[in-house]
Amino acid sequence: MTLPSLPVIRLRPKVRPQAIRHGFPWIYDNELVTDRRTKALKPGAIAVLEDAERKPLALVAVNPVSRIMARVLTRDVNATIDENWLVATLGRALALRERLYTAPFYRLVHAEADGLPGVVIDRFGDVAVIQPNAAWAELLLPQLTRALAEVTGVSSVLKNASGRARGLEGLDEVSAVLLGQAPDTPLAVPMNGATYMADLTGGQKTGLFYDQRSNHSFAAKLAQDARVLDVFSHVGGFSLAMLAGGAKTALAVDGSEAALALATEGAERMEMAEKFASRKGDAFDVLAALAGEGEQFDVVICDPPAFAPSKKALEAGLRAYERVARLAAPLVAEGGYLGLCSCSHAVELTRFRAASTRGIGRAGRAGQLIHTGAAGPDHPTHPQLAESGYLKALFYRL
Repeated sequence: MTLPSLPVIRLRPKVRPQAIRHGFPWIYDNELVTDRRTKALKPGAIAVLEDAERKPLALVAVNPVSRIMARVLTRDVNATIDENWLVATLGRALALRERLYTAPFYRLVHAEADGLPGVVIDRFGDVAVIQPNAAWAELLLPQLTRALAEVTGVSSVLKNASGRARGLEGLDEVSAVLLGQAPDTPLAVPMNGATYMADLTGGQKTGLFYDQRSNHSFAAKLAQDARVLDVFSHVGGFSLAMLAGGAKTALAVDGSEAALALATEGAERMEMAEKFASRKGDAFDVLAALAGEGEQFDVVICDPPAFAPSKKALEAGLRAYERVARLAAPLVAEGGYLGLCSCSHAVELTRFRAASTRGIGRAGRAGQLIHTGAAGPDHPTHPQLAESGYLKALFYRL
């Protein structure tokens, strides 16, 4: 076997290679022999990973400054990680999305689950937004941009450098236009019969959360003639979907005036502005205030940011999820529905369900759990990486 002319890194003798052979995509710094040559590798360098007996296991992207020191790119050690490889990998990702969706609005690449570790790409018609959250992708960004344009035909590619993950890789927070030009106004995105306004340069993350698409669709089934409350609404994710599903009214609550303005514009484009209202404020304060005002709704959805972005924040995060449920449950009319979501990687479904159910009970309510949702199929889960299945949505009938 002729191996590429690449540096070699090696597992420590006591580290069993079976996990890599079975598909686990990460190798931590304490699992590798970190000699002077390994530590001197440039962040993002491609290397051959060997087991302790010097048998090649995979081609990996190395970052000596990251806790995740190596990320598996392919177990074909004779592959060449170049623009052609990127074209082939992106082509496989696109084939899945084109089978799933009739319009080009989706997550095109979901990191490790699509074979591009640390890389997120969301597509908005003729524009794609890349989050290169690993050093290797930052290093190969010109090739990745060209491959993306070749495979999809998009005319504009933007780089979004926000988020905690890039900091863990030692990367900067400088966003950029990589190809074409950035849209000078928010883009209209059709989804579940609703119209969402995505700010690709000034909004959160890449501009829109595609991951909730399936959960929006389920919530819309509950919405006929309903009074809806959408808390932590961002650009109106649940509220606009439920208006499209026949809701009587929808109130969106968020701490961002800009996000609420985009939600309002979406309602206007749907010609449903008269059914839509917004309220800016801290979600916990607004929930308490609505209860004090005697308000009730047929459907209440709470989709907060990640309260537990790491294992260190787990217990505090679970308390926050319980508090959301406790404050939201009294606002649900008898026989109505409560949807509770978590996008925290560190919170497992069973613990999130327990915290949510406990909060409902502490509010003096009880109910049936009627549906458990996850991210849509354009956010595939890596079978060996629990972190890739981060989104959880619970729907109760109270």
